[in-house]
Amino acid sequence: MEIKEFIYRILHPRTINIHSKWSYPSCALSNFTAYTFYVDNIRCNCMEGFLQSLKFEDIREQQEVCLLIGKEAKLRGQEKDWKTSQILYWQGISMKRSSTDYQQLLEIAFLALGKNRKFRKALLGTKTKKIRHTIGDNSPCNTVLTEKEFCTILNKTRYEIQYDDAMPK
Repeated sequence: MEIKEFIYRILHPRTINIHSKWSYPSCALSNFTAYTFYVDNIRCNCMEGFLQSLKFEDIREQQEVCLLIGKEAKLRGQEKDWKTSQILYWQGISMKRSSTDYQQLLEIAFLALGKNRKFRKALLGTKTKKIRHTIGDNSPCNTVLTEKEFCTILNKTRYEIQYDDAMPK
């Protein structure tokens, strides 16, 4: 455990701070972690790949980026300038970063990720702790997923999973 993580856990015992280099379940909830899931029948190998793919208008190129994992996906997405136009894409459809359609797409993607057994286990492992991502950017003009969006969607996904698990089969 890194010293930063150790101190953070002492100061914030009821909080999980998501970080790819911190211990479980924090690291397992990072967008860089490899988990296979499908959005609109498109295979994604990690959430970072999906998020970075949204910067690519070309459908084939977008699908290739969805298959990338972690830092490789992040670096590929850094090639694209979307910040000027604030336009992102999913399967041939363009949408404004600030649109309701975009927010719904993010929720759909995280619910799809929530079907992955290992991700589900990690998310449920947070129990009722507050989820944070203190290294995340908070400006929607600069990032495809702000800290607030990420944590809100994770909390919502956790709730949906807990609700599903509580329902009689």
